[in-house]
Amino acid sequence: MELIKLSSLLVIALLADCASALYFHIAEGERKCFIEEIPDDTTVIVNYKVELYDPKSGGFMQTTPGIGMHVEVRDPNDRILLSRVYSLEGMISFTSSTPGEHVICMYSNSTSWFSGSQLRVHLDIQVGEHAVDYANVAQKEKLTELQLRIRQLLDQVHQITKEQAYQRQREERFRQTSESTNQRVLWWSLLQTGVLVIIGYWQMRHLKSFFEAKKLV
Repeated sequence: MELIKLSSLLVIALLADCASALYFHIAEGERKCFIEEIPDDTTVIVNYKVELYDPKSGGFMQTTPGIGMHVEVRDPNDRILLSRVYSLEGMISFTSSTPGEHVICMYSNSTSWFSGSQLRVHLDIQVGEHAVDYANVAQKEKLTELQLRIRQLLDQVHQITKEQAYQRQREERFRQTSESTNQRVLWWSLLQTGVLVIIGYWQMRHLKSFFEAKKLV
């Protein structure tokens, strides 16, 4: 059973071997934010490259002096993990301390753009074992190709285990929220029923007093 379980995890690890690469445009004064669900104690590396579009030439400028990117990272508790200005091309690295949704925001530190120009940002986010430079690891620890591959698979299994633990925490929070909501709905229904019973009783007493005053009963 243990062998089957380990094999299943390795298959999942192989299927999960991917990275999120994209590019987007930022207008002058605009702020772009991305949300990444990250388990605790997980390393995240963000590689980026920024290009400035030149409306005169219809292409991207080779040099953009004085323009950089301000990067801000917040954890699920809205605490700032990282906030600083970087150059037009580089790498950002941070390690999560709390599992949950981390917000990565980027915006230009300059407003002196050419009229009609905009920035194109190429972004590549690597999470967990994807953020490890295995070529450097193999060189430092003198690992063979097979040993390096086993090391990668073990790291992937470890990352999947952390992901599963994080998903269990999310399911537990969702279950608690659902139970709390159901309990509140139940108490609200009981309160409404009680109010209706009290109003009905009051109306009956009021009608009885009215009929007795008119000598109808």
